[in-house]
Amino acid sequence: MQDLIIYQSNGEQELFVQKVVQQVKASQSTVDSIVVTIDETQTYQEIDGFGASFTDSSAYLIHQVLDKGQRTELIEKLFSHEKGIGLSVLRNPMGASDYARKMYSYNDIAEGETDFQLEQFTIAHDLDDIIPLLQEALAINPEIKLMASPWSPPAWMKTSGSMIGGELKAECYEVYADYFVKYIQAYSEQGLPIYAITPQNEALYVPEHYPGMLMLPERQADFIKNYLKPNFLKYGLETKILCYDHNWDRPDYPLAVIDEVGDAVDGVAWHWYGGKPVAQHQVHMAYPDKEVHFTEGSGGEWIPAFEPAFSNVLRTGIEILRNDSKSFVLWNMALDEENGPSVPGFGLSTCRGVVTIEQQSKALTYTLDYYALAHFSKFVQPKAVRIASSNSEEIRSVAFKNTDGSIVTILFNDSDEMKAVQLIQHGNEIFHCNLAAKSAMTILKK
Repeated sequence: MQDLIIYQSNGEQELFVQKVVQQVKASQSTVDSIVVTIDETQTYQEIDGFGASFTDSSAYLIHQVLDKGQRTELIEKLFSHEKGIGLSVLRNPMGASDYARKMYSYNDIAEGETDFQLEQFTIAHDLDDIIPLLQEALAINPEIKLMASPWSPPAWMKTSGSMIGGELKAECYEVYADYFVKYIQAYSEQGLPIYAITPQNEALYVPEHYPGMLMLPERQADFIKNYLKPNFLKYGLETKILCYDHNWDRPDYPLAVIDEVGDAVDGVAWHWYGGKPVAQHQVHMAYPDKEVHFTEGSGGEWIPAFEPAFSNVLRTGIEILRNDSKSFVLWNMALDEENGPSVPGFGLSTCRGVVTIEQQSKALTYTLDYYALAHFSKFVQPKAVRIASSNSEEIRSVAFKNTDGSIVTILFNDSDEMKAVQLIQHGNEIFHCNLAAKSAMTILKK
């Protein structure tokens, strides 16, 4: 018999408690138990990993507010599989987002000027905090994949003349494609290969107080097909292009883009602020050769109590993965005691980081998002494949097979009462337990 490694969180802030139990000998029956059957012969998507974003705000807090000892501990607890939770996907804003200390792009010039040759392009801003942290993370976990998304092009490329609002000027499609190339090349020179980009974060939402840009599906298709992809080919870039990068409620957008661009796009990126995760599967069924990625979901004070917020990450994370996603990426890696810093004029922030770093006291707190992510990321390795597992609204499940043959099953009791659960593989029970209401369990079978 083999030992099973179990990590359990009870939804009441007793989080990620480890125990080792012995696998049961043979099939047993438990009255009124809910059976979860895993079947490794049915396989689905290969996993890239789990993570969050080193926004300008997050990078500043980690790199400048924490002392060296705190930072070293945090980076290990984020990215090491042995000492931490093994995060392996990082999505970075290309320039300022809502969580930045100022407005900036990589080609800021005086109002009224243009720079079609990108002679003033520079990633100097990122050299202060963002790039050093990315380098530290990759030194601990070389399997990390880096994604990047712009909230806005430089102001001079837009109809609004500002990083807020507007659309990409027709005469700037070519230079904006060059801008992506320069960004990818500049990061590569820092030892940071960019695995995938999206042309625009939340292309259908135009915020009034922070960087953003409207990019309708026909415009995005034109940009990808006729400018971005040809430029990537011209310069020999292997960076993947993911379209859309917005909510589940508009699957018509990525479908329209893929219909038009075909092989010029590699997949679709999704957020959780509207619609349901089944949209991922619907688009994937229409285009099974296109990758599915979940690139942003933030928790925050709109779900204030601990248990509902923790449950939301577990419940939704399981459904995201059951609907074909290769990645599960939350939003800010770190925010401060006021849920910031955010760009001037943004107003009151209600988002929550994976960790909280208080600017006054320098106290470091691991939030519920850290422990919720841990249920997926600590044992589901990059290149694992999702395998079949039975699922219900009471006991939600998702399971994976790692390249070393180990099996990882994540369970979440979404009911309001304790449930007896049996885990079955090859017709035999390998584990049974009583799972408390709104509690999560990760089971590693080697």
